[in-house]
Amino acid sequence: MSRSILSRSAAVGAAALSALVLFAASGAHPMVGEPAQAVDAGAVLVTSVLAGLAGWAVLAILERTTKRAFRNWTVVSIAVFALSLLGPLGSAADTHSTWVLVALHFVVFGVLYAGLARTARARDCAQVNVPQRAKPLV
Repeated sequence: MSRSILSRSAAVGAAALSALVLFAASGAHPMVGEPAQAVDAGAVLVTSVLAGLAGWAVLAILERTTKRAFRNWTVVSIAVFALSLLGPLGSAADTHSTWVLVALHFVVFGVLYAGLARTARARDCAQVNVPQRAKPLV
């Protein structure tokens, strides 16, 4: 297994573990929908793993198909994260549930972004044109 695969797998696992720790520390189960249904640890685990695998897949596809994969992936990941916040902001049953679910989104996004970003290929850096310094006239 390559180092990149191990690092990206660790990022997905760390995001899921972080989400479960926050979920356990939050106390009562968040409630969503109408009628209100409790979110359980299984849903938190599956959702965070699926989000991580989706982010990994998008990064891998962009690395194979674009010159600026990391930049493009950053834009896509921030947009998806912002859209994902519409779920808890619109369907949480109470204030506690809203805060817990939003915090879970932030934690999963932060861990995934940090973990997957550090494994992104350096192709973007090689493509950047750095201006040459002007030679002194004297």
